Amino acid sequence: MSFNKVLVANRGEIALRVMRACKELGIPTATVYSEADDRSLHTKLADEAYPIGPPEPSESYLNMEKILDVCQEAGCDALHPGYGFLAEDPHFAEMCEDRNIVFIGPDSGSLRTLGAKIPARKIASEVGIPVIPGSLEPVHTARNAQRLAEELGYPVLVKASGGGGGKGMRLVRGEDEIEKAISLAVEEASISFGNSEVYLEKVIPSPRHIEVQTLTDSFGNVRHFFERECSIQRRHQKILEESPSPTVRRETRDQLLRYALILIESSGYRNVGTVEFLVDLGGNPYFLEVNSRIQVEHPVTEAVTGIDLVKEQILASAGEVVSRRQEEIHTSGHAIECRIYAEDPFNEFSPSPGRILTHLAPSGDVRVETEAYDGWVVSPYYDTLISKVITWGRDRVEAIAKMRVALDDYRITGIRTTIPLHRRMMDNQDFLEGRIDTAFLERNGDELLHRELSQLYLLASAALREHIQTPRGRPATQPKLPVGRWRAKGREELHFSASRSRRGWR
Repeated sequence: MSFNKVLVANRGEIALRVMRACKELGIPTATVYSEADDRSLHTKLADEAYPIGPPEPSESYLNMEKILDVCQEAGCDALHPGYGFLAEDPHFAEMCEDRNIVFIGPDSGSLRTLGAKIPARKIASEVGIPVIPGSLEPVHTARNAQRLAEELGYPVLVKASGGGGGKGMRLVRGEDEIEKAISLAVEEASISFGNSEVYLEKVIPSPRHIEVQTLTDSFGNVRHFFERECSIQRRHQKILEESPSPTVRRETRDQLLRYALILIESSGYRNVGTVEFLVDLGGNPYFLEVNSRIQVEHPVTEAVTGIDLVKEQILASAGEVVSRRQEEIHTSGHAIECRIYAEDPFNEFSPSPGRILTHLAPSGDVRVETEAYDGWVVSPYYDTLISKVITWGRDRVEAIAKMRVALDDYRITGIRTTIPLHRRMMDNQDFLEGRIDTAFLERNGDELLHRELSQLYLLASAALREHIQTPRGRPATQPKLPVGRWRAKGREELHFSASRSRRGWR
């Protein structure tokens, strides 16, 4: 079986990634776009592009009927949802099935079992996989939540049953916070995922966040592609991933891979999936959730296995048998991915929408996935992820060295980005020695998250000091300053300040 045409029902770098895989397979593509995305690259690089409404996601990228109407109008027999938006919505997958459109991802049954966190926790518990203590049913009222939180012991997390990416999640440190946390989590979950169910989970102190990539074809053949380390996060959202994990012992890795296969096989799950775990300070793993879609961080797995996961996903949806036996899947070397967000890491990661004045991606032995270009506008309506930088090395040391160079070479002006934070991490001693967990940023905040003085200010100050200290009539010496760093950071800050002040964002 092969597809005649695939509708890519998403935006940003993931839309481009899916299109590239389709083109390599010889499959034409169509895509959709909101009014805010009419100049985005995914509209230019697809074979066909169709407008679907205003910038608000509820009126465009979450409008199921409109997207499916476009799919049929364009003559597409398959639809790839990317990640986010409708990628994990079982009702949308079922609507595709009802219209004889192949949903490139888990089927509606799989999305209802492992795609939602509460049913997935139940299944994992039933098959003997350790689960993080918490509720196995939705929490409907603040009073019920308070009772359960007292049993678990604070702090607890309120989490959305559907979706991911840190949305619909709130940390609760005491009883006085829980009512507001429930209300905010329910509201955010409803807006982001169309599913208002939330549950409670005990907080495990400073765990490692490890996930296992899996793929299952329509014949029930299950494969794992080893693990990824995803512990470095802000607001429960990942900012850096790597494979293999530098923090887990071999016996823990074997245990995680075994648990992942047991869960996928026992549930009848199909297509790509990522089984996520938390590993506590004692090395004990606990099931966290299943991400039932292609992951943002899938490139690090592709880099170490040499397998194109998006093409494998498309072929599995088309009825093909998974291309390799488990014993044929190996890892080689080490890969790191830095997620570049349009955010100011030195101002509590506040969003930085606006026009990109300059986008100069690093070249050489580096993979960059982005939709950004000179003049492209980062919209305030969507996720702030604008780019991903991936490096591979024969070992972790080499992968870090390549990432250091790539980040030094990456230029984005006009907006704030997380590039400076990632660059600092490449020199952080805890990171270099693999001492990472979900509290990494909090623990290293003084080093990583303070804003440096403008290099231009330092240059002016040094020149002024030199002028004052130099006797009249004697030529002043040139101040010895890190000019290369000024070029990399100071000039970016100047462009940013000018563009922000003109737009009145301050």
